[in-house]
Amino acid sequence: MRVNEIFYSLQGEGRYTGTAAVFIRLAGCNMRCDFCDTRHETYIELSEDEIVRQAASYPARHVVVTGGEPTLQLTPSLVDKLHEAGKFVQIETNGTIALSLDLLPKIEWITCSPKTLPVKIQHIDEVKVVYRGQDITRYEALAEACGAMRSLQPCDEDDPEKNALNLAAAIEYIKAHPAWRLSLQTHKIMNIR
Repeated sequence: MRVNEIFYSLQGEGRYTGTAAVFIRLAGCNMRCDFCDTRHETYIELSEDEIVRQAASYPARHVVVTGGEPTLQLTPSLVDKLHEAGKFVQIETNGTIALSLDLLPKIEWITCSPKTLPVKIQHIDEVKVVYRGQDITRYEALAEACGAMRSLQPCDEDDPEKNALNLAAAIEYIKAHPAWRLSLQTHKIMNIR
């Protein structure tokens, strides 16, 4: 598999914020979002066993498979091996790729941060919208249809003034639509990975 990096930190976003987690960042993405803050193009080739060995070397049970777009490479056998190592598997996806029916039920938590609708992924536990003040009515409908948790994450535009506006807009939106929760990129606030 093409692996950009494997590292140990705290989950900084969404439902599991603050949870110790092993991050498996797979290389490559099928979208080119102008606000993407992840450099995922470089990679080394690792076998599934090598990936699991590295993930198992950390004490946390929680594993986050992310990218890029993890569904371009994620396999049922990798998830099975992570489970055999005692791990809980979360993925962070843009939702543009349907999961195989033998993979879908193996993943304990699916965070979908849709950049385009409709999504193709068949199950979502958390809809996480990167927010710049846009109309999110369609994302609301997606979360409702899935029975998913709703997270609104102010877009980090690498500009303090724009970031302050995005945060203020997200707070006001959530106050008016309390089914949504604020998701901050706490790893950036804490200056950790």
